[in-house]
Amino acid sequence: MTAKRWAVLGLVVVGALLVFVGHVGVVQTVMALGACYLMFRIGFMVIGSFARPVPEPPPPGELRRVRMQFRCSLCGTEVRMTYANDEIPEPPRHCMEDMDLVAPTIE
Repeated sequence: MTAKRWAVLGLVVVGALLVFVGHVGVVQTVMALGACYLMFRIGFMVIGSFARPVPEPPPPGELRRVRMQFRCSLCGTEVRMTYANDEIPEPPRHCMEDMDLVAPTIE
C-alpha cells in the first residue's frame, strides 16, 4: 500500500471511531476529516517543495539573475542591474566614468 492509501485508511478509521464511539454526528465528522485531509495535503506539498534541488546555472551565453546596484560618483544617478551575462558584470558607465558598486539595501 502507498502512503496516500494508508493516510486515507487512517482517516476512515478515525472517522468511524468518532461516529460510533464518540457519538459525533456524521456530517461534522466528514467535514472535519475532509478539512484534516486537505491540511495534510497542503502541508506535504509545502514540505515537498523544499526537497527540490537547486537548478543548474544556465549556459554561458544566457543571461543570469543578479541584483546589483550602481551609483554614479559625479551626479548620484543610481542603476539597478537585474540580469547580466557574467556573474560579476563590469560596471556601467555614466558621466564618462565607471559607476561605483553600492551595497544592496535591506528592504
